[in-house]
Amino acid sequence: MAAENLSKGGRRREQILSAAVELFGEVGYRGTSLRDIAQRVGITHPGLLYHFHSKQELLSAVLARRDETDEANFRFDDQPTARAHAERLLELADHNSTTPGIIELFATLSAESTDPEHPAHDYFSRRYRRVIDLFQGLFDRLGEEGELRDGVDTTELGLIFTALMDGLQVQWLYEPEQVDVAGVLRRFFNGYLREPLGV
Repeated sequence: MAAENLSKGGRRREQILSAAVELFGEVGYRGTSLRDIAQRVGITHPGLLYHFHSKQELLSAVLARRDETDEANFRFDDQPTARAHAERLLELADHNSTTPGIIELFATLSAESTDPEHPAHDYFSRRYRRVIDLFQGLFDRLGEEGELRDGVDTTELGLIFTALMDGLQVQWLYEPEQVDVAGVLRRFFNGYLREPLGV
């Protein structure tokens, strides 16, 4: 939503969310306090609590914002063919290179959240199941639509593609000038397709 369309309270919430993304990405969820976030925004701790009543509530809002943004910008259910869906995924990978703070946040939190006691554990467990199913469905659909080369076994391709995408994003955080996430993913797809995806 454009900043000019937000109320004063809405703008303050946006500032808090942005600061939380930065700090969670820099030092992790556990290493960040609400006081740290309030200080970065330039408000008091009680002022922050007016908008978000707990650190866990703020984390939930940050994670929900990422998913809402991706779903709004990259609607996968609308794609008429599996091939168009694959192209949409590559657009998302390209877009992610413009949001390093979010990528770093997700990389950090997904590692931290393997601990069942972490407040984002259930979120990432559900998200990984959903993403793996999404990618598996994409490869199965590519096969049904005759896009895959002969002999391609789609079993576990959803899991493999998820691991590849996440691993590439971590490597990109280390060497953003060297790692072309979308390019590698495109070549992965093309290794299975009868006709390569466009550049």
